[in-house]
Amino acid sequence: MRRFDPKRHRLPIFDRDGILLVDKPKEWTSFDVVNFVRARFNVPKVGHCGTLDPAATGLLVLVLGRFTRMSAQLSGNDKTYEATLLLGTETDSEDMDGTVIRQSDYSAVDEAALRAALEGFIGEGFQIPPMVSAVKKDGKKLYELARSGVEIEREPKPITIHSLEVTRVALPYCDFTVRCSKGTYIRTLAADAGRKLGCGAVLYALRRIQSGKFSVADAVTVETLKTWEQNDLSEHLQRFFATAGARFAAER
Repeated sequence: MRRFDPKRHRLPIFDRDGILLVDKPKEWTSFDVVNFVRARFNVPKVGHCGTLDPAATGLLVLVLGRFTRMSAQLSGNDKTYEATLLLGTETDSEDMDGTVIRQSDYSAVDEAALRAALEGFIGEGFQIPPMVSAVKKDGKKLYELARSGVEIEREPKPITIHSLEVTRVALPYCDFTVRCSKGTYIRTLAADAGRKLGCGAVLYALRRIQSGKFSVADAVTVETLKTWEQNDLSEHLQRFFATAGARFAAER
């Protein structure tokens, strides 16, 4: 792929700074969204604050221009997700994008046991990052090692589950909403719940609905962005800063 050069773009360089909330569609990577915004609007500097897996949807916080300096700060915010797990199935990635490695009978699990297993994760704890993740080991990302057929021992990472509410149980599926600290893998949470119940589980669907004080309700879809020109983006950033952005700046 040719390196992005804003000077060769048909549009003038977009030099407004700001925060853009995007509702990431399924199958797009977080970097796909970043690259789309950079290329469509000729923005030299664009970053994102918290990766979403391709299969996940929902809130992706983008930072433009000088706001890219705040990327690490915003990435550290707590996140809220709506998720669905599937009992009785396990994959090598802990979500539906992976290869099924085991299927088990889940008939002994009832709603009460499932709720207890999930709610038991509330509070401070530890997670072992999945092999299919961007965590680095000796300078290499785990998913790069996994693609080579290599599996290594991973150190447990401290996480906090602030709240977890089971919203629907229709076995073998279960919907829940979880608010958690940075670095929490919801697919690992689902897999750990399956191990606790003795039948295995996999993350079936995931949607991020909040990051810090930012909500997906205020996000713009990619399809809407495809209809925008530079002036539309500029006006949107201005309106956003006048409302949610101004509140955020005042609370820093």
